[in-house]
Amino acid sequence: MTATREQLFKPAKLSAAQKAEETNSAALSIIAQETAARDKKTETLRALRLAKEATTPAPASTKARR
Repeated sequence: MTATREQLFKPAKLSAAQKAEETNSAALSIIAQETAARDKKTETLRALRLAKEATTPAPASTKARR
């Protein structure tokens, strides 16, 4: 397959709808990746907090002053 001059120097023009769809899909992909990373971090931190709470005794309750 040899590339012609038209294929190299004249890219196909995209319509506004195609550009918008491409941008939208890229944005949704980035948002999905960030959400997955945040959820993973949240689960890790929750597990660490629960492990710490299990090993640390609860503080003694103090009586309220009147």
